Amino acid sequence: MKLQNDLILRAAKGESIERYPVWLMRQAGRILPEYRAVRSKLSGFKELVETPEFAAEVTIQPVDILGVDAAIIFSDILVVPEAMGLEYQMLEAKGPWFEKTIRSEESLKFAETNFDIEDRLGYVLEAIRITNKELGGRVPLIGFAGAPWTIFCYMVEGHGSKTFSESRKLLYTNPVLAHELLGRITDVTIKYLKAQANAGAHMLQLFDSWAGILGTVQYAEFGLKYIDKIVNAINEVPITIFSKGAISSVEKIAKLNCNTVGLDWNMDIAKIREQIGETRTLQGNLDPCALYASHNEVENSTIEMLNSFKSKRHIVNLGHGVYPDIDPEKVKTFIKTVKDYEIK
Repeated sequence: MKLQNDLILRAAKGESIERYPVWLMRQAGRILPEYRAVRSKLSGFKELVETPEFAAEVTIQPVDILGVDAAIIFSDILVVPEAMGLEYQMLEAKGPWFEKTIRSEESLKFAETNFDIEDRLGYVLEAIRITNKELGGRVPLIGFAGAPWTIFCYMVEGHGSKTFSESRKLLYTNPVLAHELLGRITDVTIKYLKAQANAGAHMLQLFDSWAGILGTVQYAEFGLKYIDKIVNAINEVPITIFSKGAISSVEKIAKLNCNTVGLDWNMDIAKIREQIGETRTLQGNLDPCALYASHNEVENSTIEMLNSFKSKRHIVNLGHGVYPDIDPEKVKTFIKTVKDYEIK
């Protein structure tokens, strides 16, 4: 199906664009009353993720309501460990919870790799198919997965954490086990991302949410090493790497076989562009909290960010996911400002 708006794909490939494309991480979600209305029909977050028709509906909502240049499939990074055999629950106000964890060789039985992706994750692939059909080519659809290090953190820790000390401890006390688990996650993630592309995802993004809790050397060994394997295996569609907090590793990330490097809001766009040149597209990176300000201030902050770009190779986004209590009208102001901005 021919896309009516392929701005984001052209930007990712370094091709000519007439304006900067814009979308938001976590755009399909709690900021929209329409999302909450769909969610209220179901038992909870997981049922929404696992019901393709509803997942497709909330994926499309930001395209209709906010006017973004891409949809991102409504899912969760934790569907991968669950497919591998480590079931999770999503607890209200507490986040993800795994009853079992992987901290020993014996517990690796909860990290299967030899299974059919369509069998265990077919609900995500079906949501992609339905979404594309209903979008009718209006905008591209982004698929995603968690990067191996971030998935590793949840599989070892069993829940969210400020420090992920159990995960980091394993790197020192049993690096062989750590590499085995990371390798298994990587193998499944490659198959899963390829399946998303084959189902109709036009772009893919790897979310390494906990990249910043590792030092530069450890991140190279336990993070980038496995991301490198993934991006070298994905040749179907453009791919973005978003490593939150990994400021000292941006140059290394830009040398990987990706199209786009996602920046969090603490990263200086102009400095990073100077570091990596025109070799990669950058994505980001307005502070999500800037959207709490007045409409006029949101517009000014957005223009200030846009003025900092030194290249057309840019996809506009926030520096992390949009927060759930942000006014959707402020998001619309952000998006309109980007769309009205004239590239110099």
